[in-house]
Amino acid sequence: MGFFDKLTGTKYPDNGAAPCSAEEVRAALLAINGRDVPFRVRNALPDEKADLVAEWRVLEPATGRGSTRRQLERSLKTRIRLAPGRREVRSIDEQWQVTLIGDPPRRSMSRAYGRGRSTTVSRRGTYERATDGRRRRAETFRLDTREMSSLLQQVVLDAGWIWRGVLFSL
Repeated sequence: MGFFDKLTGTKYPDNGAAPCSAEEVRAALLAINGRDVPFRVRNALPDEKADLVAEWRVLEPATGRGSTRRQLERSLKTRIRLAPGRREVRSIDEQWQVTLIGDPPRRSMSRAYGRGRSTTVSRRGTYERATDGRRRRAETFRLDTREMSSLLQQVVLDAGWIWRGVLFSL
């Protein structure tokens, strides 16, 4: 594995993995929808310049009350292109974040967009008393975008194909 492979997140299948056809890889990626996952994989629209798209939309829990209420709306999209001749999948992540303010919520001027390889981890929790009387933190919200990317990568690697992350565009 070279420097650029590490930078882009390129992963190679095990040496013993027999490569599947492009149709089998596509079917395996679309079959992820049947599992209990918080995102979906679909066929790409023509303007998305990809074969498949994995999407995850999340509305984080709100903080504050009334006019100080803030809530983050996140959207992660992984565009996937199959390259059957090279037996590799090329992917690029796009992420949007919009801050909703007030009650009722409305979009604010705070927006963010990122493209390339991305990882987002967000956790929220409260403190409560356990049965033994000690305070412990109970997780009430969790978002880790690595859950989506690692599952997509594992499906591709199990099919004997290379997962190649792309830095800028497909």
